[in-house]
Amino acid sequence: MSVLKRFVKDTAVYGLATILPRLMSFVLIGLHTEKLETTGYAENTSFYIGAAFLNVLLTYGMETAFFRFFSKSENKERVYSTVLIALTISSCIAFVLLWLLKGPITEALELPVKYIGYLIGVTILDTLVVAPFAYLRAKGKALRFAGIKLINLAIYVLLNFFLLWAIPYFSLSFDWYNSDELLTYIFIANLIASAVTLLLILPDFFKTKLVFDKHLFSQLWNYAWPVLVAGMAFVINENLDKLLLGNMLDKDIMGAYSGCYKLAVFMTIFIQAFRLGAEPFFFNHAKNKNATITYATILKYFVIVGAGGLLLIVCFIDIFKELLIRDEQYWKALEIVPYILLGNLFLGIYHNLSVWYKLTDKTRYGMYFSILGAGLTIVLNIFLIPVIGFMASAYATVVAYGVMMLISYFYGQKYYHIPYNVSRISLYLVVATASALLSFYFFRAQYNISALLIFIFTALIFYLEKTELKSILKRNK
Repeated sequence: MSVLKRFVKDTAVYGLATILPRLMSFVLIGLHTEKLETTGYAENTSFYIGAAFLNVLLTYGMETAFFRFFSKSENKERVYSTVLIALTISSCIAFVLLWLLKGPITEALELPVKYIGYLIGVTILDTLVVAPFAYLRAKGKALRFAGIKLINLAIYVLLNFFLLWAIPYFSLSFDWYNSDELLTYIFIANLIASAVTLLLILPDFFKTKLVFDKHLFSQLWNYAWPVLVAGMAFVINENLDKLLLGNMLDKDIMGAYSGCYKLAVFMTIFIQAFRLGAEPFFFNHAKNKNATITYATILKYFVIVGAGGLLLIVCFIDIFKELLIRDEQYWKALEIVPYILLGNLFLGIYHNLSVWYKLTDKTRYGMYFSILGAGLTIVLNIFLIPVIGFMASAYATVVAYGVMMLISYFYGQKYYHIPYNVSRISLYLVVATASALLSFYFFRAQYNISALLIFIFTALIFYLEKTELKSILKRNK
């Protein structure tokens, strides 16, 4: 099996485990926005912002460090064992500390204290399975990885529909049920799904001899701590805008913005699927003779697919909004969607470019870039939200991720040159973005023009890439 074909296969399987949950999240967007007021949706958003911060903090870069050391170590099982033990012990300590700090945490998130137990429970359970899931990916056990992920999804989605829709729709009577506690039921569903996931993957805790190597852990930590800082900065980039909107404007705007932000989930699916397949692939194939050419080819087609997705979503935005967000009170923030999609595409390119500092063990640069992006996010939001409202957050997303992407590219070419086809990539980005904005602002809901714009973009790709595409297809037969 060729290198590219293996990469595509792994990404497809990991993508299945990512795409289906995201597709189901489309359905849940409709359910949640229908059942929750914008203010309630704002609290739901705050909960998962807190979970995102805690997940990064509790894993402290060990997942990325695991892949780096697993790929180059002769004693791979010792690497897994050390990471597994480290994350298990630190999770137990974190549980106690988080419970003692539950007051300040809920105040920072502006979240009712009654939800803190669910937040801590979900994040601890999700942290405990990080090492086993990483081990499955590193060993190429994509099907088991996807299977467990999909069971987690099924439990979460079914419980959401049972608790939020089926009980009131069929007028089922339960003494414990309270129609005013719908948010609580969402969090309970997540907690149960995470607990079942831990039980399913528990056998992988004992598939190797449990040995903690202090010297190895020191090396892992030295590699991981910049990743931790970068991860925290990334969470700020991704989520601080929503908290600031709730604090500086109101919860109604925060809820509407968060709901429309979900329409960019197509791009998030694509990026997440790519990252799941790409991270172990990049490490495992770093020593191949044509590795840099392969990386360059992957980025070009990543941009083609991502730019095409951006154009498709924006051209048919009114169809997507009707399907996914049926409550019109959320539509007031719809204008953010093209910019959030573009910002997330920049983020995906940045993740692709990050191969250079991961392979050269210069992870501190990832930390620097993420801190820069977080700084831009904070400054632009604080200064612009009072002036132009929620659009400030959308513009800040584009600027922050765009700057991170560009600076990573220029530094990467200095330390680990990869022959990216910058002119083609730039052309596809400009054409797709310009066409999307043209459709959104001047030809909204004129679907014949939308189809024409998509056709022109597709024809451009075929014209410029047909020779290479034929070569790749022939090589992979």
